[in-house]
Amino acid sequence: MTYAGSERVLSEIASVFPDADVFAVVDFLSDADRRKITDRAIRTTFIQNLPGARKHYRHFLPLMPLAIEQLDLSAYDVIISSSHAVAKGVLSGPDQLHVSYVHSPIRYAWDLQHQYLRESNLERGVKSWIARWLLHRIRMWDYRTAAGVNHFVANSRFISRRIRKVYGRESDVIYPPVDVNSFSYCDQKEDFYLAASRLVPYKRMDLIVRAFSQMPDRKLIVIGDGPDMPKLRALATSNVTLMGYQPFEELKSYMQRARAFVFAAEEDFGITPVEAQACGTPVIAYGKGGSLETVRESSDPSIATGIWFGDQTPDAIVGAIERFEEMNDGTQWKACRVHAESFSSERFRAEFRDYVDRRWREFGSQLTP
Repeated sequence: MTYAGSERVLSEIASVFPDADVFAVVDFLSDADRRKITDRAIRTTFIQNLPGARKHYRHFLPLMPLAIEQLDLSAYDVIISSSHAVAKGVLSGPDQLHVSYVHSPIRYAWDLQHQYLRESNLERGVKSWIARWLLHRIRMWDYRTAAGVNHFVANSRFISRRIRKVYGRESDVIYPPVDVNSFSYCDQKEDFYLAASRLVPYKRMDLIVRAFSQMPDRKLIVIGDGPDMPKLRALATSNVTLMGYQPFEELKSYMQRARAFVFAAEEDFGITPVEAQACGTPVIAYGKGGSLETVRESSDPSIATGIWFGDQTPDAIVGAIERFEEMNDGTQWKACRVHAESFSSERFRAEFRDYVDRRWREFGSQLTP
């Protein structure tokens, strides 16, 4: 397990409610990452102790709905779940308020099922039919347990629409926390573009590398590691530098100095483009999903923080780079920093605390005879 976006949200929620108990399906974080979330003991489910769970906990997805339902939360007045899979399925009673912060309904069980099966080589055969049946059962469970949530909070308007589509429920939007204070502003830019991400298929780093192979006069630096690294090595031309994993300070330095940050994934929110903007670096992003909310395209250079491209293709990225340069880098670097600060951790803590307090007051008034 890694300390990523959902873990950051849990960390901030834990800091807002310092006396709350913390539960999880599994906890295989390193001691250092766990301390970033809480110094409290984290109570886990039976999956924690299953053979092979530490390395292959995702293989136990079919058991996770059962596991989450075994957590006894009957002693609590307020339940807050941070859910990108099954956490919202905890059992609660009529006198308990359940607020669920949803990073996404289970992506690979709903609209991304076909992509998941394709990328997992499960499109044909007996294993494919077993996987499809299991995902069908998970969809049924996921829809049914939405009824146990009093209020949904989505991490973007994009996910709010997905919640409405999947669960038939409305949700409020509170953007996740981004540690913008760890990324200092810099207006001294150099002549290279940057892409940074885990090198996994849905991040579409291959499209970015292919695009720059068509632009040999422009330099691209790629930071990150993952299973797609051999594929990217095969695609990279001499103007593309694959640096692999880099420590935070090195990543931040490149983010600060890059002419622009290039982002080709369809993300639910997308923290990395906000981190780039916190450095004063504009973003060239795929115009779908969370990027439409985190990157601001405008004809007014005083508020623009980047531009979008409309298709996940190398040609679309090439066109966006050319359009960006034709604007004479018209994006104001300071505007990027100001925009990024609107996603700060401080803002998240204040918004989320106020939200839960307000919902509890409303809920409490309904309990009064």
